[in-house]
Amino acid sequence: MPKRILEGKVVSDKMDKTVTVLVERRFMHPVYKKYVKRTDKYAAHDESNAIKEGDVVQIEECRPISKRKTWAVIQGGAAAAPANKKETKAKAVPKAEKETKEKA
Repeated sequence: MPKRILEGKVVSDKMDKTVTVLVERRFMHPVYKKYVKRTDKYAAHDESNAIKEGDVVQIEECRPISKRKTWAVIQGGAAAAPANKKETKAKAVPKAEKETKEKA
C-alpha cells in the first residue's frame, strides 16, 4: 500500500526533531453542496531540525516514531526553496546594464 503524502504549513518548531504541520483540506458538504475547509495538525519528524515555522512542507506516513508522531518531513523549507533570489536577479541583468553600472 502506498504511503500518503500531505502538504501543509509548519506552525511550530519548538520541539526537538519534531515540527507541527497544519494541513488544510477542502471538500463538498454532502447536504449543503458547499465547499467546507477542515484543518488537521500532524506531528512530523524532522531529523535535521532544518525546518522553521512558516515553511510549507510535504509530509509522508511512516512507522510510529512516538505516541503521536507517525509522519516524516520529506520536502520543504530550505531544501525545497530555490537558490538565493539575489543570485537569480543578478544573472538576469544584461551585460550592457552591468557595464553602465560599473562606469558610474
